[in-house]
Amino acid sequence: MASAAFDTPPLKPYPVIPLVAVGAMAHSKPFVASPAIQTAIGFPGELADGWEQRAVAKMGELLDKYRSLRVYMDACVHCGACSDKCHYFLGTGDPKNMPVARQDLMRSVYRRYFTFAGRHFPKLVGAVDMTKNVLDQWWSYYNQCSECRRCSVFCPYGIDTAEITMAAREIMDSVGLGQKYANEIIGKVHRIGNNLGIPEPALADTLAGLEEDTKEETGADVRFPLDVEGAEVLLVTPSADFFSEPHVESLIGYAKVFHAAGISWTLSSKASEAGNFGLFIGNYEQMRNISMRVKEAAQELGVRRIVVGECGHAWRVAYSFWNTLIGPFDWLDARYPVPQHICEFTHDLIGRGALKFDKERNDDRIITFHDSCNVARASRMGSMPGGQFVIPREIIKGVANRFHDMAPETIHESTFCCGGGGGLLTDDLMELRVKGALPRMEALKHVVDQHGVNFMATICAICKAQFSKVLPYYGFDMSMVGGVHQLVSKAIRLGEPH
Repeated sequence: MASAAFDTPPLKPYPVIPLVAVGAMAHSKPFVASPAIQTAIGFPGELADGWEQRAVAKMGELLDKYRSLRVYMDACVHCGACSDKCHYFLGTGDPKNMPVARQDLMRSVYRRYFTFAGRHFPKLVGAVDMTKNVLDQWWSYYNQCSECRRCSVFCPYGIDTAEITMAAREIMDSVGLGQKYANEIIGKVHRIGNNLGIPEPALADTLAGLEEDTKEETGADVRFPLDVEGAEVLLVTPSADFFSEPHVESLIGYAKVFHAAGISWTLSSKASEAGNFGLFIGNYEQMRNISMRVKEAAQELGVRRIVVGECGHAWRVAYSFWNTLIGPFDWLDARYPVPQHICEFTHDLIGRGALKFDKERNDDRIITFHDSCNVARASRMGSMPGGQFVIPREIIKGVANRFHDMAPETIHESTFCCGGGGGLLTDDLMELRVKGALPRMEALKHVVDQHGVNFMATICAICKAQFSKVLPYYGFDMSMVGGVHQLVSKAIRLGEPH
């Protein structure tokens, strides 16, 4: 199906709050999951009579289960601090992409059914019934939130719009309205073990091919092991790393790091996916089931450490949820963090002098770094506060000579989303993705113009896939984005004395 035509927003020299364009993105809606996709992962196949009451009941269940959700519904004072912080509002001008307005789509229903004033004087407090028109607005605008949490950084009450979006999506799934892209991917993980539906034979062939290619490139016998019992490390990485550019370059980098350090490792055909789209639809049971594959694989293979590859939301789930969902991990080596990010792993080896690099091999690149949302605002890395910002940058500076950060207000905790996160990396939402990328593209253009930057490194598979697609819309080359371990791969010395 061809995408609808749209205009790419012009890049501006400074972030500019757009003129409000009411309803500008009301037409943006993802494809609806088929009954087969829905029922395969335990949800109703489609909307049926009485869905309104079931939606309200599900909201009540979530309000009782998550105290934070009720606090978020009650705490907002409409101060406007979040209004200009969302990349989708900055890129589209649609006022319902202001985080406060997107929250109010749920808050107005909450007031109608769960507050005294809303039950008895609904018009006085802006309370509305759950109707098909309301559901249609939910479907559109809660699928225009990448759950990046940038607005939460600036909210004086700490309201987490991502959690509200997750709740809205879970309510919609519970009545039979699910997103095709996200739910189809969840089903593939349950059936096969990864987001892309790569079966074990195909995965094994791919890894064998990478061994041959790396041998030809380096002359070293760098292995890409699969299902090796007794290995020290189980690497769990996004399935995009297995074949897609630029992702695969980071996988080659991981393998070279393990090889150079002499550390045994393995991938698992059972848990060949780090990504966990259960997070995006707000369903903790889906998150737990997907995460459990990793624990079971680690136990079956008898590994002593679990390392997570370059995937932003995978790291958030691992760092923030694994211990609750599938822990404890007292059977793993207590000398190492559980889980451990591949950047932590590599950074530690660099600090101990276990890896050597020829930084000049990356001299064709002038590099900047994009902080991925779920790493920057929803997790940590290493033992230091802010380690998720410091560690990737120190790795880059350790393997390359030329690095420039983007503007301070667009990085670290204030980083702009790539525009494709939160389960929105689908071609039926291409207009949203392109317009949502505008703030990051403006920050990138500044360092391109000022410093000649020609490479943007990141540690998220979704960011890499999103930027590869949207960079050309803004006049940049799609090969301008890549992974941190892509840089490591190019500079690392193999088969030489340390």
